[in-house]
Amino acid sequence: MNSDISACDMPSLTVLGIETSCDETAAAIVRGPANAEILSNVVRSQIDEHTEFGGVVPEIAARAHIEVLDRIVDEAMKNAGCGWDDIDAVAATAGPGLIGGVIVGLMTAKAIAMAAGKPLVAVNHLEGHALTARLTDDLEFPFLLLLVSGGHSQFLLVKGVGDYERLGTTIDDAIGEAFDKTAKLLGLPYPGGPAVERMAAQGDVSRFKLPRPLLDRPGLDMSFAGLKTALRTQAKKLEPIDDQTVADLCAAFQRAVADVLASRTKSALSLFEDRFPGHPPVVVVAGGVAANKEIRSALTSTASEANARFVAPPLQLCTDNAAMIAWAGIEKMRLGPVDDMATSPRPRWPLDQTASGVLGSGKKGAKV
Repeated sequence: MNSDISACDMPSLTVLGIETSCDETAAAIVRGPANAEILSNVVRSQIDEHTEFGGVVPEIAARAHIEVLDRIVDEAMKNAGCGWDDIDAVAATAGPGLIGGVIVGLMTAKAIAMAAGKPLVAVNHLEGHALTARLTDDLEFPFLLLLVSGGHSQFLLVKGVGDYERLGTTIDDAIGEAFDKTAKLLGLPYPGGPAVERMAAQGDVSRFKLPRPLLDRPGLDMSFAGLKTALRTQAKKLEPIDDQTVADLCAAFQRAVADVLASRTKSALSLFEDRFPGHPPVVVVAGGVAANKEIRSALTSTASEANARFVAPPLQLCTDNAAMIAWAGIEKMRLGPVDDMATSPRPRWPLDQTASGVLGSGKKGAKV
């Protein structure tokens, strides 16, 4: 791995990770950096709590985290066969996310770190997604990242831990939001992304022609609001719509998204090769939308055509989880910085501002 310190020169670290940024309560134990291993990874979804509202209700999410987080942490510790003497640090999501949930997780991590006498590592949730490929595939820097997580859809150059350069983003709806809004528009249940994918599998992708926004313009920015509007227009013309029409619309929508991502990924790989001549091109997709099989297939084909390596984490590590937070904690500790009890939660925390956006009064020190 490219880093200030080789993984081979590092002592093994065992880190407890906590993730509560949205509607999953998660805790995990990860050991690394050499011979990285997930010792446990417990995730408790809140789908049942939010289904009747058709989306995540922040107050309900925060309350649910409070009710179960202690038990989830205990389960992760037991599954890993670890006691507190075995833990070297506690890492927790400090943002971005729903502020109530972030506060619950970070305050719990602070309490554990203080009581157990362990370092605290505040992790950017998006950085957890960005670094997951290094946990699963021992990937070296730099690489191209397509981050499609929740309200984020971005192309980034990942040059090192805390060193990210945004190349393009959505100018309106993120992909996950577009999937959720499409599902709601078509009367599909929450969560919307998986529901659209299930219906698309039964649909005729050629029945409806939907736009591929911005593909006639240079750059890597994306737009999905117009695609959603075009789908709504088609649906309105055919009301009341039957199940087959819903499936056909889902298939057309999903294919349009996959086509946009494939086209932009091709351009991003070309830019990567210009910026890093001679470096083997690698494209990583991370975040919840990366679990979509058609999107994965389109990106795999695009990478293959460009003679680039394509890396996607296992499905269970694409959606929100604490293993990625624990691993990001290990990555950060390799470089020396740890945080203190003045660390504050941040509802907004752009990934390309991770290095400069110091939380609280985090200090350099406690090198391992």
